[in-house]
Amino acid sequence: MWTVVYIAANRTQAEEIKGVLYQEGVLANIRPAGISMLGDGLYEVMVLESEADEAHAVLCQFAAR
Repeated sequence: MWTVVYIAANRTQAEEIKGVLYQEGVLANIRPAGISMLGDGLYEVMVLESEADEAHAVLCQFAAR
């Protein structure tokens, strides 16, 4: 089952987060988080539930850069 680990401000940011997770060996997927009237809109970054803790650790390290 997929679980959301991050809400990105736009598709570009979501793709960047997905790439960071992929480089660390975590399978990730993205999807729009609703319908946006203005521009790109929010995106959910999702990982397998079994990898959520690892994804969270990767995202914390990424944010600390």
